[in-house]
Amino acid sequence: MKLTKSKHISSKYEQLDDRDLVRFYRQNGDEQAFAELMNRHQNKIYSYIYSMIGSAGKADDIFQETFTKVITKMDDTYNEQGKWIAWVMRIAHNATIDHIRKQKRFVDVSSNYDKESNTDFYDRLEDEDVVSAQEQLEIEEDKGSLMKHIGNLPDEQRQVVMLRHYYEMPFKEIAELTDVSINTALGRMRYALINLRKMFEEEKQKESSNNYAK
Repeated sequence: MKLTKSKHISSKYEQLDDRDLVRFYRQNGDEQAFAELMNRHQNKIYSYIYSMIGSAGKADDIFQETFTKVITKMDDTYNEQGKWIAWVMRIAHNATIDHIRKQKRFVDVSSNYDKESNTDFYDRLEDEDVVSAQEQLEIEEDKGSLMKHIGNLPDEQRQVVMLRHYYEMPFKEIAELTDVSINTALGRMRYALINLRKMFEEEKQKESSNNYAK
């Protein structure tokens, strides 16, 4: 799906924050205000859906379903005290998870870690430690390879990486969005980073072997 920016939006809308744009749309049915909201956020929303689904066709359907729900629910379920994009992300996330569950691909393995250890290891893991590791990973590694490897992560790990990477959500919000404890959200990020490091190391070893063979 190719997402493009509308050429017919007045520059004044680009200077407004999301809250004002939402208010204009809800009060006056201002289509340009809604179009500007779409322009600002559609790429990240679509990228999140696609990263979880891996199919452009299915991602297109879920993206369209998401914004159909956004349009129909903005008048009665959106609370202007919250962030509009966080509300939209919850709709997109729920639609994506519903699709995955229907395809019988979603398996929540987080509880296995707790059962094996019988302790909350991530009680001792600081939020800042995980963020620092992620930021270092993004700086050091090629972004194209990063997205490729993220796509190979288990579903529950890929969710938390994408929400943190694309939306810079605090782990408390990620936990609420994915309906798990904050310790589980932190744990998923931790395992995701471990797995990504292994993938990068294997990729480098493969490149080195290929270069040596030449």
